[in-house]
Amino acid sequence: MEAIKSYENVVAFGRVSNSLEIIRKDIIKINKIAYIDKLIKEYEHILILASGDPCFYGIVEYLNRQNIVIEKIMPGISSFQYMMAKLGKSWQGANLLSLHGREENLDTIKEHKFSIILTDKDNSPSSISKRLYKMGIEGIIYAGFNLSYEDERIIKVNIGEALEDISPLSVVVVENAMD
Repeated sequence: MEAIKSYENVVAFGRVSNSLEIIRKDIIKINKIAYIDKLIKEYEHILILASGDPCFYGIVEYLNRQNIVIEKIMPGISSFQYMMAKLGKSWQGANLLSLHGREENLDTIKEHKFSIILTDKDNSPSSISKRLYKMGIEGIIYAGFNLSYEDERIIKVNIGEALEDISPLSVVVVENAMD
């Protein structure tokens, strides 16, 4: 909160900026990561706010690829940490995957008791459940939607059962019964 209040220029992605309006009204809202390049050229020092852990499929990877100097990283709680805490399950040794804006092979799920998957609108919990069912994987899927927001919802179904995709903001946990 101190950083948000003290920095002259604060940039944040949509839902982050919306949730921080109570702290500061002049946050520069962005929707695309590429817009950061323009802002970095325009402002000497900026604070960039993104949700979750910036080092796990987050903004740090992009900034490093662009050779942008990062002075300090202050991570938030990642959605998978939050989800596993809500489920009361340990996640060491879990298979961590991101289908958020990318494709990954789901075969590794066969080899792990738990797999935690970041999703997007194209790789939704229902589509993941169907894919796993077709692969012959048995077990349980937990789908967490809008985690940490007022409309948070966590659903538990068997792999292959009908699952409503409530929001593109979701985390899937697969508990593999075949492990």
